[in-house]
Amino acid sequence: MNASQEFLQLFAAVQQLRARQTPEPAALATIVRTQGSTFRRAGASMLVHADGEVTCALAGGCPQRDIVLRAQRVMEARAAAVVPYNRESNLDLLMEVGCGGELDVLIEPLVQPRDFHFLDELARLHDDRSHGTVATVFSRDDAAPMPRPWRLIRHASGRWTDIPSSALAERIDAMAETANSGTAFVERAEVDGSPLEVLIEPWRPKPALVIVGYGEGAVALARLARGLGWQVAVVDHLPATPMPPRLDGLASWLHAAPEALPRAFPFDRRTAVVVMTHHAERDLAYVRALAPLSLAYLGVLGSRERARRIHDAVPQTATAIHAPAGLDIGSETPQEIALSIAAEIMAALNAGSGRRLSHVRGPIHA
Repeated sequence: MNASQEFLQLFAAVQQLRARQTPEPAALATIVRTQGSTFRRAGASMLVHADGEVTCALAGGCPQRDIVLRAQRVMEARAAAVVPYNRESNLDLLMEVGCGGELDVLIEPLVQPRDFHFLDELARLHDDRSHGTVATVFSRDDAAPMPRPWRLIRHASGRWTDIPSSALAERIDAMAETANSGTAFVERAEVDGSPLEVLIEPWRPKPALVIVGYGEGAVALARLARGLGWQVAVVDHLPATPMPPRLDGLASWLHAAPEALPRAFPFDRRTAVVVMTHHAERDLAYVRALAPLSLAYLGVLGSRERARRIHDAVPQTATAIHAPAGLDIGSETPQEIALSIAAEIMAALNAGSGRRLSHVRGPIHA
């Protein structure tokens, strides 16, 4: 399934379909296996509407058009299919992609009410900012289970599944429990003489960004982060300042002095914080309060001199302090500075190097 920040867009489109007086069929196309360089990782999903329009496109060009056509056939047949794009199948389309990789795509119908239940469960995890694991049985006896794949979703408070056999559900649950990879992978097993292939995906909360301080740069960063699908909050140190109109629809507005901030927001390992109050002592007070928290990212806007003072004053932190915050892209305007900071945050979230791709060896999508 898509990254959690992209899932909300897909689920909103699903909800619009379900809300219609006469619901239209749709199909979900998910990359379940990749080899070599491909345009998206395993787990990426695209919603295909009956008229051929898509939500959360996988790629442009011929492969996507072919997936859409096959998805429309799946809607008509009301039966799932796994479509390979490799040296043996659809080679012409693979060559037109030009990325040099191979992939298998699971296409499943979204027609009956039960077809949407697993999406409802993921929406609940999304709203709760819960971690979990999604296991999708996409192949049994070398074909997609009929009429649709089976899923099991593990999370801290239990599990949800539509796997018809309790014994098989226990087997898949054990696979999901031992998964510790940060990326999706395929697990193979044999149950009652039938070979199974299961896509195991980590489900992580969407990134949250807490901006400490309000100003032109905070608005630019909030707007960019919101466009990326992140949850955004802006913190003001004054007790009763109303939310600035420019933040309406972009962020929530919090009032918290430095010592109260750790209790004012549900900070976790998917939360990034950028301190940008434009007041040196206030910046330092907020950094001291945040230092014990395990975060995805802790950055401070400012000069190298201000950064040195903060590093000297707060040498021990649970999360490395990025000060000055941002990547060296020659940024000058608030919008450019926001881009620089957002890029550094994304690198921290995804364990990326932040280097130019032209200087990085190996696959772009590891």
